[in-house]
Amino acid sequence: MTSLTKICLAATASLAVLSSPIAAAQETAPAAGPEKWDPNYEPPRLPDGTPSFAGVWSKASLTVLERTPQFEGLIIAPAVASAIESGRERAMEAANRPSDPNAGAPEAGGGVGGYNTFWMDPGTSFGVVDGEIRSSWIVDPADGKIPYTEAGGEEAKAAVANMRNNFDDPEVRSAGERCTVGFGSTGAPPMLNVLYNNHVQFFQAPEVVSILVEMNHNARMIRINEDHRGDTNHQWLGDSIGTWDGDTLVVETTNFHPHNSVRTAIRHEVYLQPDSVVEERFTRVADDVIFYEFTVTDPDLFTQPWKGEMPLWKTEEEIFEYACHEGNHALPGILAGARRKEAEAAAASASSGSK
Repeated sequence: MTSLTKICLAATASLAVLSSPIAAAQETAPAAGPEKWDPNYEPPRLPDGTPSFAGVWSKASLTVLERTPQFEGLIIAPAVASAIESGRERAMEAANRPSDPNAGAPEAGGGVGGYNTFWMDPGTSFGVVDGEIRSSWIVDPADGKIPYTEAGGEEAKAAVANMRNNFDDPEVRSAGERCTVGFGSTGAPPMLNVLYNNHVQFFQAPEVVSILVEMNHNARMIRINEDHRGDTNHQWLGDSIGTWDGDTLVVETTNFHPHNSVRTAIRHEVYLQPDSVVEERFTRVADDVIFYEFTVTDPDLFTQPWKGEMPLWKTEEEIFEYACHEGNHALPGILAGARRKEAEAAAASASSGSK
């Protein structure tokens, strides 16, 4: 296990560790929950009358795609959420303490550890949808899990295993590792939150809406009132077409690039096929919230269409540079390391055979 993987796992595991305050929080008086959205909210509009999504929006949140075992249902009690959020804050502060400059070098062959967690931005609070604090983005099925068929689940496991354990071809490695798209379905729909670089920015015109995703600077072009271009034109983020349903932007995306079928991150794994279909709905429900809904359909992979809900919240921060270097440095090291292991194994085999 690499040092980077260790520190990432430690950071995300702290959420599970901090589930211990749940029982205590449930015994206290219920805390006041967040307010519901105003059903009469009027969004700012562009000259053509459509709602404006101008600005930078964030997906950073402690809520994750699939429900974790510490939560029984979709909604988290305010006191429970507050207890976990406070514990998470303390854990992050502890992880950011200065490293000991007098610490000796690690033992040869052991993990070198990781640097402090200042570079992570997973969010500080759980996602809130219309006054409800959510334990998962998935709302259907009710258990908050991706409903793979038996065959679909096996196909997904095999694809993930091949991506992680195959060192013969750079194109087998993950798209995030190769710096073609962001990790974990940050840009291709459904757009999900990951460990860092969770900002998105909208650019709107009557004939096209573009979503710029901070991680790897992926820009998805949504063509308004157009047809799909055909299944031979696979794109990294899929072929997206949109329509306006009142004040809601409805987007249908399919024809994903085959090399972006496996979308893994520290916090979730998603597997789609090139012809899987994702419908998204973007509705501005407050000055500082866009309500993002998505439905994923593929009868070859899933027992039913599965649905998620997520708030995109307004941030005053800018889109930061994502200087992806893995494709330039890590991939040659990964492949060269595998070749060296093979050469050492062949030499050892030859040596033992000559005795």
